[in-house]
Amino acid sequence: MEMAGRLPASWLDELYARTDIVSVVSSYLPLKKDGRRYWGLCPFHNEKTPSFSVNQELNLYYCFGCKAGGNVVQFVMEMERVSYLEAVKILADKIHLPMPELREGPDYERRRSQRERLLNANRDAAHFYHETLWKPEGKVALDYLHGRGLDDGIIRRFGLGASPEHWDALTNHLQEKGYTREELSLAGLIVVKNDSAFDMFRNRAMFPIIDQQGNVLGFGGRALTDVKPKYLNTADTPVFNKRKGVYAINLIRKIRDLKRILLVEGYMDVVAVSQAGVVGAVATLGTSLTEEQARLLKRYAPEVWIAYDGDEAGQHAIERALGIFEKEGVPVRVLKFPDGLDPDEFIRQRGLDAFNRLPPLTAVSYRMQRLAMQYDLDTQDGRTEYAKGCAALLRTVREPVELENYLELLSVQTGFSRDVLVAQVGITPPAAERYKPTENRENLIAKRQRSSESLRTEQTLLALLATGKLPDGMVKAEDFSDAQTRKVAELLLQGVQPSRILAEAEDDALRQTAGEIFSMLSDSERENPAAVAEDCLKRLHIQSLQHNIQSMTELMRSAPDEETRKKALAEVTTLSKELAQLKQLGR
Repeated sequence: MEMAGRLPASWLDELYARTDIVSVVSSYLPLKKDGRRYWGLCPFHNEKTPSFSVNQELNLYYCFGCKAGGNVVQFVMEMERVSYLEAVKILADKIHLPMPELREGPDYERRRSQRERLLNANRDAAHFYHETLWKPEGKVALDYLHGRGLDDGIIRRFGLGASPEHWDALTNHLQEKGYTREELSLAGLIVVKNDSAFDMFRNRAMFPIIDQQGNVLGFGGRALTDVKPKYLNTADTPVFNKRKGVYAINLIRKIRDLKRILLVEGYMDVVAVSQAGVVGAVATLGTSLTEEQARLLKRYAPEVWIAYDGDEAGQHAIERALGIFEKEGVPVRVLKFPDGLDPDEFIRQRGLDAFNRLPPLTAVSYRMQRLAMQYDLDTQDGRTEYAKGCAALLRTVREPVELENYLELLSVQTGFSRDVLVAQVGITPPAAERYKPTENRENLIAKRQRSSESLRTEQTLLALLATGKLPDGMVKAEDFSDAQTRKVAELLLQGVQPSRILAEAEDDALRQTAGEIFSMLSDSERENPAAVAEDCLKRLHIQSLQHNIQSMTELMRSAPDEETRKKALAEVTTLSKELAQLKQLGR
C-alpha cells in the first residue's frame, strides 16, 4: 500500500509485534479457539457456519468462504472503512505507540494536542446545541424541524440542535468549560473582531458533521429567518476540510453489506429520507462533489446512486458528479425525480414505495435523456443531431449487451437503422482470429492437473516457510516456478514478516494469494514442518522432471529432422532414469 511505504519499516514491525489480532478481532465479533486458530462467523459475508479464521502466530485473518484475508491493519480498514494510515493510527492509539512523526517532527505533539482540544470543543458545542433544542430558546428550531416532518427519534439519532439568538451564548458556555478564544476561533465556533467575540451560528437549526470515528468536525446551520446565507457551514479548520468528508458517514459505516449509497444534496434531505426508511443516504458538505469525497464513498458500497434535486441546478450538478465518479472508477447511477421535486418532497408526497420503484438510470441513459431535451425530435434535423450526440456517448460503452440495448433505443427514437448508428458510433468488428489447432484434450487436462498440483505444492511450501521453523538454506526462491509464489518466497527469504507482505502487496490478487497461503497449514503439518517441506521439495522436483519429459517427448514427435529427434530421445531417457531413482528413494 502507498502509505505503508511512508512509514518506517521498523516502526510497522513494532506495531505488528505489539498488536494482538485476536484481541482486535474479538472486539468486533466472537471468536472460538480450535487447534492453533480462532474461528468465527465472517463479518464480510453472510454465513451460518464459521469459516473466518484468525492466526495469532502470524497476525493474520483469512476467510475460507469469501477469500477475504489480510493483517490486523487491513482488518481495521475493512471494519471501520478507513484508509491505511487511519487504521494504523487507531491501532497505534490502542497500544499507546507514538506515531513516527512524534520522533521526527518536534511540532507533532503540539498539533496532536491542539487537534484533541478542537475536537473536544466541537463535541461540547454539539451537546450544547442539542440541549438547547429542547429548551424554550430552541422552540423556533424545534418547530421548524417538526414542520419538516421530523420526529424526535430521528432528531436525536442525528444529534440535531439549535443555536440561540444571543450573540455569545456558546462563547460564554465553552469559555466556562476552559476553552480559550483562540481555540474556539480556530475551531470555527466563534468570530473574534476588534477584541470582541461572538458566536458563528445564531438562530439556526444545527446539523453536526461527524466523521467515521465519531468525532464532531464542524456544523451546518440552517437559518430560521430570512437572513442570508440560508445554510452556513463551518469554514475549513485544522480538524475539518469540507472537501474530504460527507454528512452522515458516521451512520453508514455501521451498515454491513450496504448495496448502494444514496448521495443527496443537503443535510435535511439525508435526515428526511432516513426517517422514511431509506438506508445509506449521505450528502456533501455545502460544496459540489469532490474527488476526495468520491474516493471516500467508494469504500462503503459497490455503487453510488445520485439523488439530487429535480430542478435544473440539481441536474447540472448530477452531470458534474457523474464525471467525478467515473474518473475515480466508482460505479454510479442516477435517480431522476419528476416535477422538479427533491428526494424529501418526493417521499412525503408519494411515499417510500414510489421512491423504491424509481428506476436507477445508468450514466449513459441519463445523459441520453438530458441530450434529448436539447433537440426537437419531431424534426429530421433534431433527430440527426441527437443521434450524433448519442453516438459520441456510446463510444464509451464497453459491454456489448449494454451497447446493443442503447442502439436499439436510439434506433426507435431517431428512425435510423442499427447499421447506420453503428457506423456513426465507429464500432469496428473484431478481426476473425485465425484457426489454431488445439492440443489433444487428454494432454490439456493432464497439463492443467500437473500445473494445479505443482501450484498447490508451492503454496504449502510457502506456508511452511512462513512459520520460520525451516532450516536456513532449505528452501530457495528458485524452487518456485509460479511468478506470485516466487515473489512471496523472495520476501519471506529476505526476512519480511507475513503481515508486512500483505500490507505492502502490489495488488489485490497477490494479497489474496498470500493470505490464502499463510492460512492453509493444518496443525499436523506444523508439528514437523521440515519433514513436510522435504516432501514438498521432492514433489516439486518430480513434477519438474515430468514436465520436462513431456516437453521432450512432444519435441521428439514433432521434430523436423532425425538429429533433433535423437537428442530429444536421449534427454527423455536421462530424465526418466532420474525420475525413477527419485521415486525409488521415496519408497
